[in-house]
Amino acid sequence: MLDSPWNCRTMTVPFLHGRKPFRMSSSKTLEPQKPLLIAIDGPAGAGKSTVARLLADRLEIPYLDTGAMYRAVGLLALRAGHGSPLAESVHDEIADLAARHSIELESDGEAVIVLVDGEDVSETVRTPECALMASAVSAISGVRRALVPIQRRIGLVRGCVMEGRDIGSVVFPEATLKVFLTASPDERAKRRQLDLEGQGIEASVDEVKQQQRERDLQDTSRADSPLHVAQGSVVVDTTGSSLDEVVERLLSELESTSNFSLDTNGGNTIRSRNHGGLVRRRSAPIEEESS
Repeated sequence: MLDSPWNCRTMTVPFLHGRKPFRMSSSKTLEPQKPLLIAIDGPAGAGKSTVARLLADRLEIPYLDTGAMYRAVGLLALRAGHGSPLAESVHDEIADLAARHSIELESDGEAVIVLVDGEDVSETVRTPECALMASAVSAISGVRRALVPIQRRIGLVRGCVMEGRDIGSVVFPEATLKVFLTASPDERAKRRQLDLEGQGIEASVDEVKQQQRERDLQDTSRADSPLHVAQGSVVVDTTGSSLDEVVERLLSELESTSNFSLDTNGGNTIRSRNHGGLVRRRSAPIEEESS
């Protein structure tokens, strides 16, 4: 299989070779220090996970995939014998599953590990069945009430790059930078197909497109926190763009926000007025990844 640089599951460390991360260091400020929060929303296949992980690595802050939490609840629903679409009569039962079971996200430095009651379900929750069920359970208000406070607590501790479908609109409307990633249907389907192939799952582009149409409909039409472009978001179409181009675009957007300004004395640093520190820009040339 030909690895795609947009496939976060096949991304390797050499992609980052030659880059220097943005670093936060202490500096005197009269304003209270706030966590650096970057919200990335968008539909499946737009590149959220890959871009968010690389951006977090460059900024040296945690990365959080909220979709994995909803997939975990979807897995619990499947194991309880439920299927998509979910009848309204079982919504309370699904919400109880989300509240009663322990769902944790950990990082081994390269990948996000999803734990349900201590069981590693990282691979299981990436199946198409869990993806569709994740969209179904995310439409249940009780499930969102159980997970959103957890997501906020995680982000407020150290800051993070958080990706999902309602991060900029619901979870962190006060985020330092809000981004909405999108891509053409063909591009999204091709990326998802490569992701599935990496898991040993065969699916045609047409099958993936159909699954994504169903997922998009569920995500944009749900009554509670539907997928949409949050106010103040930067919309970035990743079709035909390299990962490096997208990440550099977001770093540039972060630099241009009201919370950051160029440190003209240092030349290659950005001084954060509200986040208490210096964000150091890369000085080494970037090596293009092979596709």
